[in-house]
Amino acid sequence: MSLKAGLLPLGIALLLAVVASSPPAIADESSTPITVKVNMARILRIGSPAATVVIGNPGVADVTIQDPETLVLTGKSYGETNMIVLDSKGNPIADTMVEVVESEANLVTVFNAGARNTLACNPACAPTVMLGDAPGYTSQMTSSMGLVQGIAQ
Repeated sequence: MSLKAGLLPLGIALLLAVVASSPPAIADESSTPITVKVNMARILRIGSPAATVVIGNPGVADVTIQDPETLVLTGKSYGETNMIVLDSKGNPIADTMVEVVESEANLVTVFNAGARNTLACNPACAPTVMLGDAPGYTSQMTSSMGLVQGIAQ
């Protein structure tokens, strides 16, 4: 048996060991970003247990670890940021982009004298609060929502 022939199985074994020990990733920076709608949450399943998750801009999105292999991603504001997932030893499991987008389904945006208001229409229209609405409208709607929630308790 030649030295070259003896090294080939060793090389394959090393390659398999490296591939087997490489952590799986949700995605990488060159792939399509994970999208989540603003004011909505999305469940992400990962293949390795996560110990730490870092969001580049917590004003755009938030993420919590539901269990070691389940993350809950919440869209907070329109835009893009990145998300890094680390295992218990600090090794990266994933490094991916997150894009927070507007939900367009059943929403009607009304502009009145420069003020923006949003209505949720399914099938009838009712006021709702969306990022970008006029501050007075948002304050009035959140106050009204608080009153309704208070009555329900």
